Amino acid sequence: MDFDDTTGLAQLEAMSPQGLDEMAFGVVRMRSDGEVVGYNLWESRMAGLSKERVLARNFFSEVAPCTNNFMVAERFMTEPELDAELDYVFTLRMKPTAVKLRLLRSATAEHMYLLVKR
Repeated sequence: MDFDDTTGLAQLEAMSPQGLDEMAFGVVRMRSDGEVVGYNLWESRMAGLSKERVLARNFFSEVAPCTNNFMVAERFMTEPELDAELDYVFTLRMKPTAVKLRLLRSATAEHMYLLVKR
């Protein structure tokens, strides 16, 4: 799977945590309330946050509050069907870092996903 794959959500839902770790971009798997239930190795290394520090926490308020805004968090919380890409800048715990985000959510999927490409 690559970052732009149009069947990405279905593929991500079928992946084990080890499968997520094999991705060449960041993957954050969340419950519908924003609780992180999957955090891949690539994102852990790039963000400098261990999986243990991130899992079972709310991504938008505890892990990456710089995403707790109308462009990211609000879209996840208000759009039941979502497949959007946007240019973004992470600013928390690091120098400003330009990234491309992909927001994936479906009313029929168990999880929602934030993909991060640097």
